[in-house]
Amino acid sequence: MLEKKGHRVLRYTLRNDEVEGMSKAALAARTIWSRESYREVLEIVERERVDVVHVHNTLPLASPAVYHAAQNGGAAVVQTLHNFRFICPGALLLRDGKLCHDCVGKAVATPAIRHKCYRDNTAATAAVVATTAVHRAAGTYESKVDRYIALSEFARGLFVEGGLPEAQIAVKPNALQNDPVMGKGGNYALFAGRLSRGKGIQVLLDAWASDPELPTLKIAGDGDLSCLVHKAAEADPRIESLGWCDAETMATLMAEAAVLVTPSMWYEGWPLVAIEAMGQGTPVVATNHGVFPEMIVDGITGHLVARGDAEALASGVRKLVDDPEMLREIRSATYELYTERFTREINYRQLRSIYADAIAHRNGETVRLDSAEASAPSSRARTPKSSREPVSWTW
Repeated sequence: MLEKKGHRVLRYTLRNDEVEGMSKAALAARTIWSRESYREVLEIVERERVDVVHVHNTLPLASPAVYHAAQNGGAAVVQTLHNFRFICPGALLLRDGKLCHDCVGKAVATPAIRHKCYRDNTAATAAVVATTAVHRAAGTYESKVDRYIALSEFARGLFVEGGLPEAQIAVKPNALQNDPVMGKGGNYALFAGRLSRGKGIQVLLDAWASDPELPTLKIAGDGDLSCLVHKAAEADPRIESLGWCDAETMATLMAEAAVLVTPSMWYEGWPLVAIEAMGQGTPVVATNHGVFPEMIVDGITGHLVARGDAEALASGVRKLVDDPEMLREIRSATYELYTERFTREINYRQLRSIYADAIAHRNGETVRLDSAEASAPSSRARTPKSSREPVSWTW
Protein backbone atom coordinates (compact mmCIF):
# COMPACT_ATOMS: atom_id res chain seq x y z
CA MET A 1 0.00 0.00 0.00
CA LEU A 2 2.79 2.41 0.89
CA GLU A 3 4.75 1.62 -2.25
CA LYS A 4 1.68 2.22 -4.41
CA LYS A 5 1.43 5.64 -2.80
CA GLY A 6 5.00 6.43 -3.85
CA HIS A 7 6.85 5.82 -0.58
CA ARG A 8 10.17 4.02 -0.44
CA VAL A 9 9.84 0.87 1.65
CA LEU A 10 12.64 -1.38 2.90
CA ARG A 11 12.04 -4.84 4.37
CA TYR A 12 13.93 -6.61 7.13
CA THR A 13 12.68 -10.18 7.48
CA LEU A 14 13.75 -13.14 9.60
CA ARG A 15 12.36 -16.67 9.43
CA ASN A 16 11.72 -19.03 12.32
CA ASP A 17 13.40 -21.96 10.58
CA GLU A 18 16.67 -20.14 11.28
CA VAL A 19 16.45 -21.36 14.89
CA GLU A 20 17.31 -24.89 13.79
CA GLY A 21 20.70 -25.85 15.14
CA MET A 22 20.65 -23.22 17.90
CA SER A 23 20.93 -24.42 21.47
CA LYS A 24 18.12 -23.60 23.89
CA ALA A 25 20.41 -21.27 25.81
CA ALA A 26 21.52 -19.44 22.66
CA LEU A 27 17.94 -19.07 21.44
CA ALA A 28 16.75 -17.81 24.82
CA ALA A 29 19.55 -15.25 24.90
CA ARG A 30 18.79 -14.05 21.39
CA THR A 31 15.07 -13.81 22.20
CA ILE A 32 15.94 -11.26 24.89
CA TRP A 33 18.65 -9.41 22.95
CA SER A 34 19.83 -10.11 19.42
CA ARG A 35 23.20 -8.55 18.69
CA GLU A 36 22.88 -9.61 15.06
CA SER A 37 19.54 -7.88 14.53
CA TYR A 38 20.68 -4.78 16.41
CA ARG A 39 23.73 -4.46 14.17
CA GLU A 40 21.84 -5.15 10.95
CA VAL A 41 18.92 -2.81 11.65
CA LEU A 42 21.19 0.00 12.82
CA GLU A 43 23.24 -0.30 9.63
CA ILE A 44 20.13 -0.15 7.44
CA VAL A 45 18.61 2.81 9.29
CA GLU A 46 21.79 4.85 9.13
CA ARG A 47 22.70 3.96 5.55
CA GLU A 48 19.22 4.52 4.12
CA ARG A 49 18.29 7.45 6.40
CA VAL A 50 15.10 5.71 7.46
CA ASP A 51 12.39 7.87 9.01
CA VAL A 52 10.18 5.18 10.54
CA VAL A 53 10.91 1.60 11.50
CA HIS A 54 7.57 -0.22 11.62
CA VAL A 55 7.94 -3.46 13.56
CA HIS A 56 5.45 -6.30 13.23
CA ASN A 57 7.12 -9.09 15.20
CA THR A 58 10.33 -9.45 17.20
CA LEU A 59 9.91 -13.02 18.50
CA PRO A 60 12.17 -14.89 18.67
CA LEU A 61 15.09 -13.83 16.44
CA ALA A 62 14.82 -10.06 16.10
CA SER A 63 14.22 -9.28 19.79
CA PRO A 64 13.42 -5.82 21.20
CA ALA A 65 17.00 -4.89 20.29
CA VAL A 66 15.57 -3.64 16.98
CA TYR A 67 13.81 -0.81 18.85
CA HIS A 68 17.13 0.34 20.27
CA ALA A 69 18.82 0.06 16.90
CA ALA A 70 16.14 2.12 15.18
CA GLN A 71 16.21 4.82 17.81
CA ASN A 72 20.00 5.00 17.89
CA GLY A 73 19.97 5.32 14.12
CA GLY A 74 17.62 8.29 14.31
CA ALA A 75 14.34 6.67 13.22
CA ALA A 76 10.95 6.74 14.89
CA VAL A 77 9.62 3.35 16.00
CA VAL A 78 6.10 2.01 15.44
CA GLN A 79 5.00 -1.43 16.65
CA THR A 80 1.78 -3.09 15.50
CA LEU A 81 0.24 -5.27 18.19
CA HIS A 82 -1.08 -8.10 16.02
CA ASN A 83 -1.76 -10.36 18.99
CA PHE A 84 -1.61 -10.15 22.80
CA ARG A 85 1.99 -11.34 23.23
CA PHE A 86 2.97 -8.25 25.24
CA ILE A 87 0.49 -9.16 27.96
CA CYS A 88 0.07 -12.91 27.39
CA PRO A 89 3.02 -15.18 26.51
CA GLY A 90 0.57 -17.48 24.70
CA ALA A 91 -0.58 -14.46 22.67
CA LEU A 92 -4.27 -15.43 22.61
CA LEU A 93 -5.52 -14.84 26.18
CA LEU A 94 -6.82 -18.38 25.92
CA ARG A 95 -5.90 -21.48 27.92
CA ASP A 96 -7.51 -24.91 27.76
CA GLY A 97 -10.26 -23.47 25.59
CA LYS A 98 -11.18 -20.78 28.13
CA LEU A 99 -10.44 -17.05 28.17
CA CYS A 100 -7.52 -16.32 30.49
CA HIS A 101 -6.30 -12.97 31.89
CA ASP A 102 -3.99 -14.45 34.54
CA CYS A 103 -0.87 -12.68 33.24
CA VAL A 104 -2.37 -9.33 32.25
CA GLY A 105 -0.68 -6.59 34.26
CA LYS A 106 1.89 -8.85 35.91
CA ALA A 107 5.50 -7.67 35.86
CA VAL A 108 6.57 -11.30 35.49
CA ALA A 109 4.07 -13.67 33.89
CA THR A 110 4.76 -16.67 36.11
CA PRO A 111 1.36 -18.35 35.48
CA ALA A 112 2.34 -18.74 31.82
CA ILE A 113 5.53 -20.60 32.77
CA ARG A 114 3.57 -22.90 35.06
CA HIS A 115 1.10 -23.73 32.30
CA LYS A 116 3.67 -23.83 29.44
CA CYS A 117 1.62 -21.33 27.45
CA TYR A 118 4.14 -20.77 24.65
CA ARG A 119 4.45 -23.83 22.39
CA ASP A 120 3.57 -26.05 25.36
CA ASN A 121 7.21 -25.77 26.44
CA THR A 122 8.41 -24.56 29.83
CA ALA A 123 11.82 -23.33 28.67
CA ALA A 124 10.45 -21.55 25.61
CA THR A 125 7.71 -19.92 27.69
CA ALA A 126 10.28 -18.81 30.27
CA ALA A 127 12.31 -17.13 27.52
CA VAL A 128 9.27 -15.19 26.32
CA VAL A 129 8.35 -14.21 29.88
CA ALA A 130 11.93 -13.14 30.61
CA THR A 131 12.07 -11.00 27.47
CA THR A 132 8.96 -9.06 28.40
CA ALA A 133 9.98 -8.73 32.06
CA VAL A 134 13.52 -7.56 31.30
CA HIS A 135 12.45 -4.95 28.76
CA ARG A 136 9.55 -3.80 30.89
CA ALA A 137 11.95 -3.24 33.79
CA ALA A 138 14.45 -1.50 31.50
CA GLY A 139 11.79 0.87 30.17
CA THR A 140 12.19 -0.34 26.60
CA TYR A 141 8.47 -0.46 25.83
CA GLU A 142 7.90 3.09 27.07
CA SER A 143 11.03 4.86 25.87
CA LYS A 144 12.05 3.03 22.69
CA VAL A 145 8.69 2.77 20.92
CA ASP A 146 7.08 6.00 19.77
CA ARG A 147 3.71 4.61 18.73
CA TYR A 148 1.94 1.31 19.22
CA ILE A 149 -0.87 0.32 16.87
CA ALA A 150 -3.67 -1.68 18.47
CA LEU A 151 -6.12 -3.23 16.04
CA SER A 152 -9.17 -2.24 18.08
CA GLU A 153 -10.29 -0.15 21.05
CA PHE A 154 -10.93 -3.40 22.89
CA ALA A 155 -7.31 -4.48 22.41
CA ARG A 156 -6.06 -1.00 23.31
CA GLY A 157 -7.82 -1.22 26.66
CA LEU A 158 -6.24 -4.58 27.42
CA PHE A 159 -2.76 -3.34 26.54
CA VAL A 160 -3.20 -0.30 28.78
CA GLU A 161 -4.32 -2.62 31.58
CA GLY A 162 -1.25 -4.72 30.85
CA GLY A 163 1.13 -1.80 31.32
CA LEU A 164 1.84 -0.30 27.90
CA PRO A 165 1.80 3.53 27.89
CA GLU A 166 -1.73 4.68 27.11
CA ALA A 167 -0.69 7.93 25.42
CA GLN A 168 1.40 6.03 22.87
CA ILE A 169 -1.23 3.54 21.67
CA ALA A 170 -3.20 4.42 18.55
CA VAL A 171 -5.99 2.34 17.03
CA LYS A 172 -5.86 1.26 13.40
CA PRO A 173 -7.16 -2.03 12.01
CA ASN A 174 -5.48 -4.06 9.31
CA ALA A 175 -6.54 -3.44 5.71
CA LEU A 176 -7.48 -5.86 2.96
CA GLN A 177 -5.11 -6.38 0.04
CA ASN A 178 -7.76 -4.93 -2.27
CA ASP A 179 -11.10 -3.24 -1.68
CA PRO A 180 -13.96 -5.63 -2.58
CA VAL A 181 -17.05 -4.69 -4.55
CA MET A 182 -20.68 -5.18 -3.63
CA GLY A 183 -21.79 -8.78 -4.08
CA LYS A 184 -25.19 -10.08 -5.15
CA GLY A 185 -25.89 -12.11 -2.02
CA GLY A 186 -27.54 -15.51 -1.84
CA ASN A 187 -29.41 -17.90 0.41
CA TYR A 188 -26.74 -19.79 2.37
CA ALA A 189 -24.67 -19.15 5.49
CA LEU A 190 -20.89 -19.27 5.32
CA PHE A 191 -18.14 -20.00 7.81
CA ALA A 192 -14.61 -19.29 6.63
CA GLY A 193 -11.54 -19.86 8.76
CA ARG A 194 -9.51 -22.31 10.77
CA LEU A 195 -11.51 -25.29 11.99
CA SER A 196 -10.58 -25.10 15.66
CA ARG A 197 -12.23 -24.92 19.03
CA GLY A 198 -11.30 -21.28 19.46
CA LYS A 199 -13.15 -20.37 16.27
CA GLY A 200 -16.36 -21.80 17.71
CA ILE A 201 -16.76 -24.74 15.34
CA GLN A 202 -18.60 -26.82 17.91
CA VAL A 203 -20.99 -23.96 18.64
CA LEU A 204 -21.58 -23.54 14.90
CA LEU A 205 -22.44 -27.21 14.40
CA ASP A 206 -24.61 -27.26 17.54
CA ALA A 207 -26.57 -24.29 16.17
CA TRP A 208 -27.42 -26.14 12.97
CA ALA A 209 -28.27 -29.29 14.89
CA SER A 210 -30.66 -27.30 17.10
CA ASP A 211 -32.66 -25.68 14.28
CA PRO A 212 -33.88 -27.72 11.29
CA GLU A 213 -35.08 -24.52 9.56
CA LEU A 214 -31.62 -22.98 9.15
CA PRO A 215 -30.36 -22.68 5.56
CA THR A 216 -27.45 -24.42 3.89
CA LEU A 217 -24.17 -23.91 5.77
CA LYS A 218 -20.96 -23.90 3.75
CA ILE A 219 -17.81 -24.38 5.85
CA ALA A 220 -14.55 -23.33 4.19
CA GLY A 221 -11.28 -24.06 5.94
CA ASP A 222 -9.08 -26.71 7.48
CA GLY A 223 -7.80 -27.49 10.95
CA ASP A 224 -7.92 -29.74 14.00
CA LEU A 225 -11.69 -30.18 13.89
CA SER A 226 -11.92 -31.11 10.22
CA CYS A 227 -13.11 -34.60 11.10
CA LEU A 228 -15.91 -33.15 13.22
CA VAL A 229 -17.05 -30.99 10.32
CA HIS A 230 -16.88 -33.89 7.85
CA LYS A 231 -19.04 -36.04 10.14
CA ALA A 232 -21.60 -33.25 10.52
CA ALA A 233 -21.72 -32.82 6.74
CA GLU A 234 -22.31 -36.55 6.26
CA ALA A 235 -25.15 -36.51 8.78
CA ASP A 236 -26.83 -33.26 7.68
CA PRO A 237 -27.39 -32.52 3.96
CA ARG A 238 -27.59 -28.78 4.74
CA ILE A 239 -23.91 -28.72 5.76
CA GLU A 240 -21.20 -28.62 3.08
CA SER A 241 -17.55 -29.14 4.02
CA LEU A 242 -15.48 -27.31 1.40
CA GLY A 243 -12.02 -27.67 2.89
CA TRP A 244 -9.33 -25.11 2.13
CA CYS A 245 -10.30 -22.61 -0.58
CA ASP A 246 -8.12 -20.18 -2.53
CA ALA A 247 -8.66 -16.42 -2.42
CA GLU A 248 -10.71 -16.25 -5.63
CA THR A 249 -13.05 -19.00 -4.48
CA MET A 250 -13.43 -17.36 -1.07
CA ALA A 251 -14.33 -14.02 -2.64
CA THR A 252 -17.07 -15.69 -4.68
CA LEU A 253 -18.39 -17.60 -1.66
CA MET A 254 -18.61 -14.40 0.40
CA ALA A 255 -20.24 -12.39 -2.38
CA GLU A 256 -22.92 -15.03 -2.86
CA ALA A 257 -23.58 -15.80 0.83
CA ALA A 258 -26.58 -14.48 2.72
CA VAL A 259 -24.56 -14.19 5.92
CA LEU A 260 -21.10 -14.88 7.33
CA VAL A 261 -21.04 -16.65 10.70
CA THR A 262 -18.10 -16.10 13.07
CA PRO A 263 -18.89 -17.65 16.49
CA SER A 264 -15.38 -17.16 17.91
CA MET A 265 -14.75 -18.31 21.46
CA TRP A 266 -11.46 -16.40 21.79
CA TYR A 267 -10.57 -12.76 21.25
CA GLU A 268 -9.95 -12.16 17.58
CA GLY A 269 -7.33 -9.58 16.66
CA TRP A 270 -8.93 -8.02 13.60
CA PRO A 271 -10.59 -10.81 11.59
CA LEU A 272 -10.12 -9.86 7.96
CA VAL A 273 -12.64 -12.52 6.93
CA ALA A 274 -15.39 -10.40 8.51
CA ILE A 275 -14.16 -7.20 6.85
CA GLU A 276 -13.88 -8.96 3.50
CA ALA A 277 -17.48 -10.10 3.81
CA MET A 278 -18.64 -6.62 4.81
CA GLY A 279 -16.82 -5.15 1.80
CA GLN A 280 -19.12 -7.25 -0.38
CA GLY A 281 -22.23 -6.33 1.56
CA THR A 282 -22.49 -9.67 3.37
CA PRO A 283 -23.67 -9.15 6.96
CA VAL A 284 -21.97 -10.95 9.84
CA VAL A 285 -23.40 -12.85 12.79
CA ALA A 286 -20.66 -12.88 15.42
CA THR A 287 -19.90 -13.37 19.09
CA ASN A 288 -20.73 -10.31 21.17
CA HIS A 289 -17.30 -9.88 22.72
CA GLY A 290 -13.81 -8.66 21.92
CA VAL A 291 -13.47 -6.76 18.67
CA PHE A 292 -16.78 -7.67 17.03
CA PRO A 293 -18.90 -4.91 18.64
CA GLU A 294 -16.52 -2.42 16.97
CA MET A 295 -16.99 -4.03 13.56
CA ILE A 296 -20.69 -4.85 13.52
CA VAL A 297 -23.68 -2.63 14.30
CA ASP A 298 -26.13 -5.04 15.89
CA GLY A 299 -29.36 -5.22 13.91
CA ILE A 300 -28.02 -2.87 11.23
CA THR A 301 -25.07 -4.67 9.62
CA GLY A 302 -25.52 -8.07 11.23
CA HIS A 303 -26.16 -9.52 14.67
CA LEU A 304 -24.12 -10.01 17.84
CA VAL A 305 -24.87 -13.07 19.95
CA ALA A 306 -23.78 -14.44 23.31
CA ARG A 307 -20.48 -16.32 23.36
CA GLY A 308 -20.92 -20.08 23.14
CA ASP A 309 -24.72 -19.89 22.81
CA ALA A 310 -25.72 -22.14 19.90
CA GLU A 311 -29.42 -21.25 20.10
CA ALA A 312 -28.66 -17.52 20.04
CA LEU A 313 -26.38 -18.07 17.04
CA ALA A 314 -29.16 -19.91 15.20
CA SER A 315 -31.61 -17.13 16.05
CA GLY A 316 -29.22 -14.47 14.76
CA VAL A 317 -28.91 -16.23 11.43
CA ARG A 318 -32.66 -16.80 11.17
CA LYS A 319 -33.41 -13.12 11.76
CA LEU A 320 -31.49 -12.32 8.59
CA VAL A 321 -32.39 -15.14 6.21
CA ASP A 322 -36.11 -15.24 7.12
CA ASP A 323 -36.73 -11.65 5.98
CA PRO A 324 -35.42 -11.08 2.43
CA GLU A 325 -36.46 -7.40 2.36
CA MET A 326 -34.66 -6.65 5.61
CA LEU A 327 -31.64 -8.61 4.41
CA ARG A 328 -31.40 -6.39 1.31
CA GLU A 329 -31.42 -3.30 3.53
CA ILE A 330 -28.80 -4.79 5.82
CA ARG A 331 -26.59 -5.66 2.85
CA SER A 332 -26.67 -2.03 1.72
CA ALA A 333 -25.91 -0.77 5.24
CA THR A 334 -23.06 -3.28 5.59
CA TYR A 335 -21.40 -2.19 2.37
CA GLU A 336 -21.87 1.47 3.30
CA LEU A 337 -20.19 0.90 6.66
CA TYR A 338 -17.20 -0.67 4.94
CA THR A 339 -16.79 2.24 2.52
CA GLU A 340 -17.05 4.77 5.35
CA ARG A 341 -14.60 3.14 7.75
CA PHE A 342 -12.45 0.34 6.38
CA THR A 343 -11.23 1.06 2.85
CA ARG A 344 -7.53 0.99 1.98
CA GLU A 345 -7.49 4.75 1.39
CA ILE A 346 -8.84 5.42 4.88
CA ASN A 347 -6.36 2.94 6.32
CA TYR A 348 -3.49 4.64 4.48
CA ARG A 349 -4.45 8.05 5.90
CA GLN A 350 -4.64 6.60 9.40
CA LEU A 351 -1.20 5.05 9.00
CA ARG A 352 0.31 8.32 7.71
CA SER A 353 -1.11 10.12 10.70
CA ILE A 354 0.37 7.59 13.12
CA TYR A 355 3.76 7.81 11.41
CA ALA A 356 3.66 11.60 11.62
CA ASP A 357 2.89 11.39 15.34
CA ALA A 358 5.73 8.93 15.85
CA ILE A 359 8.20 11.20 14.04
CA ALA A 360 7.06 14.20 16.07
CA HIS A 361 7.46 12.20 19.28
CA ARG A 362 10.94 11.09 18.27
CA ASN A 363 11.84 14.71 17.50
CA GLY A 364 10.86 15.77 21.00
CA GLU A 365 7.54 17.39 20.13
CA THR A 366 4.71 16.97 22.61
CA VAL A 367 2.18 14.64 21.00
CA ARG A 368 -0.59 12.97 22.94
CA LEU A 369 -3.47 10.97 21.55
CA ASP A 370 -6.79 12.38 22.66
CA SER A 371 -9.98 10.35 22.72
CA ALA A 372 -10.85 11.17 19.12
CA GLU A 373 -7.40 10.31 17.83
CA ALA A 374 -7.35 6.99 19.68
CA SER A 375 -10.83 6.02 18.58
CA ALA A 376 -11.92 3.29 16.21
CA PRO A 377 -11.46 3.93 12.48
CA SER A 378 -13.30 6.87 11.00
CA SER A 379 -13.82 8.17 7.50
CA ARG A 380 -12.63 11.54 8.81
CA ALA A 381 -8.98 10.60 8.93
CA ARG A 382 -6.68 13.10 10.63
CA THR A 383 -4.06 15.01 8.72
CA PRO A 384 -0.46 14.44 9.82
CA LYS A 385 0.72 16.71 12.61
CA SER A 386 4.22 16.85 11.24
CA SER A 387 4.89 18.74 8.01
CA ARG A 388 7.85 16.47 7.31
CA GLU A 389 6.97 13.95 4.60
CA PRO A 390 8.41 10.52 5.47
CA VAL A 391 10.51 9.28 2.60
CA SER A 392 11.32 5.79 3.83
CA TRP A 393 9.00 3.71 5.93
CA THR A 394 10.32 0.29 6.78
CA TRP A 395 9.21 -2.86 8.58
